[in-house]
Amino acid sequence: MKDVNLENRKFVIASIALVVVVGYIFRLAYLQLGSNEYEDKAKHNAIYNKVLFPSRGAIYDRNGKLLVYNEPAYDVMVITREAKDIDTLELCKALNMTREQFDLRMEEIKDTRKNPAYSSYSQQLFIPQISASDYSVLQEKLFRFKGFYVRERNVRQYKYPNAAHILGDVAEVSQFDIEKDDYYNAGDFIGKQGVERSYEKELRGTKGVEVLLRDARGKIQGRYQNGELDSLPHPGKDITLSIDIELQALGERLMQGKRGSIVAIEPSTGEILCMVSAPTYSPKDLVGKDRGKHIMQMVKNPSRPMLNRAISGTYPPGSTFKPGQALTFLQEHIVTPGTPFPCTGGFRYRNLKVGCHSHPSPITMQPAIATSCNGYFCWGLYHMFNNRSRYATTQEAMTTWKDYMVSMGFGYRLGVDLPGEARGMIPNADYYDKHLKRWNALTVISISIGQGEVTLTPLQIANQGATIANRGHYITPHIVKSIKGGTIADSLKAVHNTKVDPAYYEYIVGGMRSAVLSGTCSGAKNPWYEVCGKTGTAQNRGHDHSAFMGFAPRNNPQIAVAVYVENGGFGAAFGVPIGALIMEQYIRGELSPDSRVRAANIQARSIN
Repeated sequence: MKDVNLENRKFVIASIALVVVVGYIFRLAYLQLGSNEYEDKAKHNAIYNKVLFPSRGAIYDRNGKLLVYNEPAYDVMVITREAKDIDTLELCKALNMTREQFDLRMEEIKDTRKNPAYSSYSQQLFIPQISASDYSVLQEKLFRFKGFYVRERNVRQYKYPNAAHILGDVAEVSQFDIEKDDYYNAGDFIGKQGVERSYEKELRGTKGVEVLLRDARGKIQGRYQNGELDSLPHPGKDITLSIDIELQALGERLMQGKRGSIVAIEPSTGEILCMVSAPTYSPKDLVGKDRGKHIMQMVKNPSRPMLNRAISGTYPPGSTFKPGQALTFLQEHIVTPGTPFPCTGGFRYRNLKVGCHSHPSPITMQPAIATSCNGYFCWGLYHMFNNRSRYATTQEAMTTWKDYMVSMGFGYRLGVDLPGEARGMIPNADYYDKHLKRWNALTVISISIGQGEVTLTPLQIANQGATIANRGHYITPHIVKSIKGGTIADSLKAVHNTKVDPAYYEYIVGGMRSAVLSGTCSGAKNPWYEVCGKTGTAQNRGHDHSAFMGFAPRNNPQIAVAVYVENGGFGAAFGVPIGALIMEQYIRGELSPDSRVRAANIQARSIN
């Protein structure tokens, strides 16, 4: 009699065996036909792709002076799968590191949370940028340390200790950089800030590669397929900036011991001649093994030296804002150049008072600009916002006012070719409808004198100077003048016209010239050319900010300048003398003996 259970067990065992055999067959077929896993491992063992890094483009100033160049550096790389059976203590000695540091670095490399691109088959960055002397010591012994390699590359060096915020820096790529652009691999370098970041693709060039064959012990045996798969690197493009490095250096000296910014623009082109942010640092601080230490020191510094105040700092413009108000009132026919307004100690209406200094009253437009009269501009805004023959509501008047401000380059980013530009703040009717239950001209009267909710960047203030110098238009401010073998973006050549008739600008120019001849900017007067200027004293919770905006010469202007010194007091205290020195250095090419004395005195004055 047949044992049915035994027969069933035979079928079950046979079925299991069949499934296992079929599974192995499918797995083998997949590995042979559908997967590159073992092929990749074999290639990693037999082939070494030596990346040839291109020379990064050099950077020059507008006069052809070299600012940034390359010099050789050496990275120590490791393939962890190969790094076995080596004399670790001897390697640590050659690398000038402790065993604990060695072990910690290996752990960091293998930690996929810190190093998501980790592969035991590919080269990983072990130590970046060792010195030439350390490299020479290591090179003699490198054959003893299987799995360790030296990768030669270029690092940035700087001819001047200036313009750090403009130039930016280069550092190792993040995982985000790698995911965003397949050009990069772990351990590569990329522009992080400034021009190095904005023009990374132009500066970086194109990598090359040498495909090398190695034996089972990892020793290079020669080129794979006689070099047919090799490619040469192509260097990055050289860039010429619009800045004058001597002007930049003067600006940084004048701002020592202070917080704030200087921005100078060539009105006819929009080219930025200098861009100072204080406090600053040397670009050399962000090169080499101490880069991280220097960054941490600056991050902890309450003065925030890494912040580019010229484009990222936003401030109340104070009286430097008044020329734009006068132009709006003229274009909207709220006033004529001869319209007088009273100012007996300031603007007074019912219980509201906005103070002002002593000057003749009543006062018309050009004297109001020259003396920086608060009362005049408060009355102008009051009459505009309450003019029901032109605007049905205060909200409509506010929207019209805001549109003029935007056309002058306020309230939005100007589009400078540097990262981190802020937009500032120009309030509109919706803003006040949302934040105030009821409002009218008196509620917001302080915006007429550059206070209240209004904030601008120093770049926007300088651009206003360039716009007035041009009598009603500006070119997008930009920091790159030319690219060797390339072109700058069309957006950086764009001409922007304001909503104001160019004829009205002559009245503003006249007022700003009067400010220099007999008004608040008299410290900018000189015997060589006509300066037009406007001071600003921006109210602050602490000591007031000192500001200046101006241009020169009056006709065919070569330079427009904005100076903003935090807690510097009256505009005439710091803004005017610094702006005058910047204009003199650029227009004349040097400072007179008397001006050099004034520059030394300003440099010696710190603001706590």
